[in-house]
Amino acid sequence: MPSTLQKLMNAKVLRLNKAGTPIAWLTWQETATIVAKDQVIWSLGETLRTVRGGINKRGDRSLLELPSIIACDGRVEDSRFTPTLTNSLLFARDQHLCMYCGDQFSAKDLSRDHIVPTSRGGRDVWTNCVSACRRCNNRKGNSLLEETSLELLAVPFAPNRYEFFYLSNKDVLADQMEFLKPRFSRHSHRMFQ
Repeated sequence: MPSTLQKLMNAKVLRLNKAGTPIAWLTWQETATIVAKDQVIWSLGETLRTVRGGINKRGDRSLLELPSIIACDGRVEDSRFTPTLTNSLLFARDQHLCMYCGDQFSAKDLSRDHIVPTSRGGRDVWTNCVSACRRCNNRKGNSLLEETSLELLAVPFAPNRYEFFYLSNKDVLADQMEFLKPRFSRHSHRMFQ
C-alpha cells in the first residue's frame, strides 16, 4: 500500500473541459505549463504542488500553485463515451475479484471471461466480460452460465467517463474522488464502496 507521501508524489491533476467533463490526467509538469500559459479558466480542489521558479531583479521568486483539478477552454466533445475494454480496466472495475468465487487476485492471476463465450456468439464488450481467476475460467470453459453451477457475483457494466477516470488512475486524491463519485452510475456504486 503506497504511503500518503508517495501518493502525493505520484498524483496526477484531473483536467476538465470548460463544461466540467474529465478529459485527461496530467503530470504536475504538464499542469505547470498550462498554468504558466494562463490557460486555466477555473480550478477545484487542494493545491497539489507549489512550483518555485527563478528570482527576478527585484528579488521576487515566482510561484505556481497547481490545483488537483483544472478546467481549460476549448471545444466540448460529444458526451457519449464508452472506454476501450482492456484487462487492466476490467480488473480494476471488478476490484481484482473473481466474479465467480469472490476471491481477490493480482492482475497476473486473473483472466477475462466472456459470460456468453465468443465461440457461442458472445461479444467482447464490457457487459459480457468479467474478471475470473484461472480456476473458475477453466471450470466454466465454453459453457453458458446456466450450463454450470457458477453464478455471477455482480452485474457487469460499461464504465461511464467519470468511472473510467477513476479506474485509470491508481492514485486518485480525495478531492478528485469527491468530484468524480457523484457522477458514477448506479451500477458502479455497489462496486466502488
